[in-house]
Amino acid sequence: MYDDIISVENLLCAWQEFERGKKKKTDVMEYKRYLMTHILNLHNDLKNKTYKHGTYEHFVISDPKRRDIHKASVRDRLLHHAIYRKLYPFFDTTFIADSYSCRNNKGTHRATKRFDVFARKVSKNYTRTCWVLKCDIRKFFASIDHEILLKILETRIEDGDVFNLLENVIGSFSSNSGVIPAEAGIQVKNLINQDRTLDSRLRGNDKPRGLPLGNLTSQLLVNIYMNEFDQYVKHKLKIKYYIRYADDFVFLSDSRNDLDLLYQKVEDFLIQNLKLTLHPDKVSITTFASGVDFLGWIHFPYHKVLRTVTKKRMFRKLSEKNVSSYLGLLSHGNGQKIAKQIQGMVKLKV
Repeated sequence: MYDDIISVENLLCAWQEFERGKKKKTDVMEYKRYLMTHILNLHNDLKNKTYKHGTYEHFVISDPKRRDIHKASVRDRLLHHAIYRKLYPFFDTTFIADSYSCRNNKGTHRATKRFDVFARKVSKNYTRTCWVLKCDIRKFFASIDHEILLKILETRIEDGDVFNLLENVIGSFSSNSGVIPAEAGIQVKNLINQDRTLDSRLRGNDKPRGLPLGNLTSQLLVNIYMNEFDQYVKHKLKIKYYIRYADDFVFLSDSRNDLDLLYQKVEDFLIQNLKLTLHPDKVSITTFASGVDFLGWIHFPYHKVLRTVTKKRMFRKLSEKNVSSYLGLLSHGNGQKIAKQIQGMVKLKV
């Protein structure tokens, strides 16, 4: 209910969760100086239906590929946490078991373990050929269609005030509102124009779309959006061996022909129902025995090894602070050799 989300109690709990790991940030410290005043003002704006989501600060990170991050104000991010606290438990019960992104007790490690279990079952303990269809959605967050997302939410949320609040948050950002910089090169302009031509053909030029990577609510909303696809795969197509982590997903089968036919159905559903397109360079059908690149690991029968790009980035960013997390990551696969190299490098630095 709307009153549960906007209650002072929920806002205070949301603040405690939001503040973790950010206590030394300038904007967070400034907001905290008058915390109760800010929370009461936010509560009153929400209660009086005068709240309006603010603008975003844009910056780019490369880890390893370029990502556009849009950061909201502390006030808006606090509300994101308040919304998430109340809506996540409800929506999480509607998701399939093999959706692993941004969910409690899920994550990449569980997804990769599940992949290995499926591969072993399909290959009959590695005695038969297991084929894997691997897919990736092109510009995932930037391509979420607002109109479709709101229609999905409308069927799930009975409280009109909650729906209006979500509409406010979703409508605060649109990835197709930008302009091409005047200083951009001709080649870059052509690429952007090609993308926009494809986008306009699929979605319509002036339809708002996209969710900001920096919002906590975006993590939940993309799962709600992709749950439509998950349900189609499990209940309409009756696919047993399917795993999704955000926009990366795989299907496993003992028949290459079945996966060829499945690919067309998957592509058609994504385009027609969710206005999403598969990345042409990141779709593949390969045998499990030849190695399948999924969630940072190359999976083989009996073992998996860290992806080369991940390995190089790990060595490049190695420090005493993150060595424990790296060793923990390596423990989930065949990474003993790399672990010894890391331990040796840290000792040399000391």
